[in-house]
Amino acid sequence: MPRLSLVVPVYNVQGYLVECLESVLGQDFRDFEIVAVDDCSPDGSGALLDEYAARDERIRVIHLSENVGLGRARNAALEEARGDYVLFLDSDDTLAPGSLAAIAERLTAAGDPDVLIYDYVRTYWNGETRPNQKALLLKEAGPGVFSLAERPQLLSLLQIVCNKAYRRDFIAQEGFTFPPGYYEDALWTFRSLISAERIAVLDRVCLLYRQRREGGNILSTVSRKHFDIFEQYRRVFEFLDTRADAERWRAPIFRKMVDHYLAILERPGRLPRDARAEFFHRAAADYRARTPAGFQKPAGSRGKKYALLERDAYAGLVGAKAVVKLRAKAGGYARTTLGRTRRTALSLDYRHQLRLPLDENLAVFSAFGGRGVTCNPAAIATEVARLAPHIRRVWAVRPDAVDQVPEGVDFVRVGSREYWAALARATYLVNNVNFPDAVVRRPGQIHVQTHRGTPLKSMGLDRRQYPASANIDFAAMLQRCDRWDFSIVANHFSSAVWQRAYPCSYTSLATGYPRNDVLLNSTAEDVREARRALGVAEDATVFLYMPTHREYQRGVAPRLDLEKLAGRLGPDAVLLVRAHPDDHPAKTPAGSPSEGRIIDVSGHLAVERLYLAADCLVTDYSSAMFDYANLDRPIVIYADDWETYSVVRGTYFDVLTQAPGAVATTEEELADVLGSGAWRGERAALARDRFRRRFCDFDDGRAAERVVRHIFLKEDLADLPPVVPLDERTPAPAPGPSRDAPALTPTTMR
Repeated sequence: MPRLSLVVPVYNVQGYLVECLESVLGQDFRDFEIVAVDDCSPDGSGALLDEYAARDERIRVIHLSENVGLGRARNAALEEARGDYVLFLDSDDTLAPGSLAAIAERLTAAGDPDVLIYDYVRTYWNGETRPNQKALLLKEAGPGVFSLAERPQLLSLLQIVCNKAYRRDFIAQEGFTFPPGYYEDALWTFRSLISAERIAVLDRVCLLYRQRREGGNILSTVSRKHFDIFEQYRRVFEFLDTRADAERWRAPIFRKMVDHYLAILERPGRLPRDARAEFFHRAAADYRARTPAGFQKPAGSRGKKYALLERDAYAGLVGAKAVVKLRAKAGGYARTTLGRTRRTALSLDYRHQLRLPLDENLAVFSAFGGRGVTCNPAAIATEVARLAPHIRRVWAVRPDAVDQVPEGVDFVRVGSREYWAALARATYLVNNVNFPDAVVRRPGQIHVQTHRGTPLKSMGLDRRQYPASANIDFAAMLQRCDRWDFSIVANHFSSAVWQRAYPCSYTSLATGYPRNDVLLNSTAEDVREARRALGVAEDATVFLYMPTHREYQRGVAPRLDLEKLAGRLGPDAVLLVRAHPDDHPAKTPAGSPSEGRIIDVSGHLAVERLYLAADCLVTDYSSAMFDYANLDRPIVIYADDWETYSVVRGTYFDVLTQAPGAVATTEEELADVLGSGAWRGERAALARDRFRRRFCDFDDGRAAERVVRHIFLKEDLADLPPVVPLDERTPAPAPGPSRDAPALTPTTMR
């Protein structure tokens, strides 16, 4: 039997779950088990739990067939727990190093108390940490073990279960279970502390209590579920009625109840606006029904709020809040709502347009800041034309890129009066980056963030710790991301990254990337046409070289001697060179021996057509590798500056050891890999297969259809086409000599 059982309920936390589990598995104390409950999580959390359980026998996973909520998920784990003590750890929280050893040592020293209370700190998305304001109550002066009657001040601690260890026999003896609904910790906490005959404390921070910016926390969820608090306190007082010492606890529990009700009323972002009065009246009814004899209200403004509840005077509460708001507004009147940059963009005409009704049949598309009609937004726009032709599609294009807009495509110039009018009136706004800060998100508008690829390099808030991000205004970035309604993802990996990097209240759509549909749906003739458009012979061996941008470099230094490499590869090889949009490609001089075999394709907006034409992708840290992997064609990683890049920009995994194919770290190694055929050998194919199974989750050729049917046609997700399993997909056929390359059988590849 393990000394400690850690109960970890899991729901929609794939972005935080690894950190949580690693914080436990990395402890120096080993005598524990983890009982994790997959509460029918819609993301990849359940599969992640299974991966960990397969590697560590101390982890047991329970998969629930339906979502039952936090309390009942914990109950399911309690039935399976075997340890002497039970600890609850929410799956987005972590343990501080050395915590389990300290907890176990204190339990032994205290002679196995019923409950051990330890300290915590709140950790915030912006890197801030805040200590427990009541931490002094955990000082160990006095008896090592005591009852709550001896230290009633412990009731003023936060009512959470995750900073306590409970003797399992004590739980079973008292018949403790969690009730359904929000605020389930209140009943458990009050019952356990009042019932315990032997309590001990540990003056040590063991729990790192994560405060997520958006999602995962009922305290930041607008919902009528907050009305569950009334049922929870009904249960608490029913419990008190069963005890001989009930009168001792009525006043302190009553005060906790009233403070809890007021906290819900006072905090923005909990109750729907039209539910606030109803909540107040329910709270007032509880106040009058449960007021203990001789109860003394607190002094000052807090006591005045108690009096408002006692009189059921909702108008008084509203009036008091209005006065506070008016003072704040008056104090900030000199600071106009719009900053200088916003005043420039938000012209009188734009503000006028914002007052006009939304056009329910207007959609604005943009990609790469208006560089052209391309990427995921273009694939979605094409599918909108097919499935929802009643919706007018307008592209936002920079003035210097209008000559690249295809004939027949409706567009507005970025910054023009028409541009701002379209942004003000459109119901749908689709982008692979963010719209300008000045854009106002109107009620009823739907913002779709398609992203530009699967991230290898750190993104969003994850960039804060890296030198290349010193000048980023992360607060402003998150304000832009707050406008998102939907985030389009191609794999579980991306969904987990975005959850941490952009902690905002959008919905992740596991549809696949619309731009990659062409990689699954193209025919052999489409592949030949892609080559003809580039002037590449059908029998040539084509290498597509796509390096990413280096923030640590000033200017652009070529990473490869393309002339030398082309010479090494011979006359049958063609190098397509696509520079990052922030860089400029090296030009092949006229009359060069390699002229015609080194082709600058940086200006081609449809990178997917380049993928179709290529036999092999050569890249470093670009997200191109994740898209190209859908073709199941060779990929070579050329990472000559890995140590510098990984430190300066940061990455989510080691691309040298988890590459999608062959790896080279010098120009000589790259020439050998490409010249010897190792780029398409068996070892490279095995690496590619592992990579595809990790990152090609949802790209099956129907991503754009799913996006349009759900967002534009309002179809339920359950009615959309299910994702085709990876082994059943048929990518576009390989071009040229690749068709003759030896193929591995599926059994060998795995």
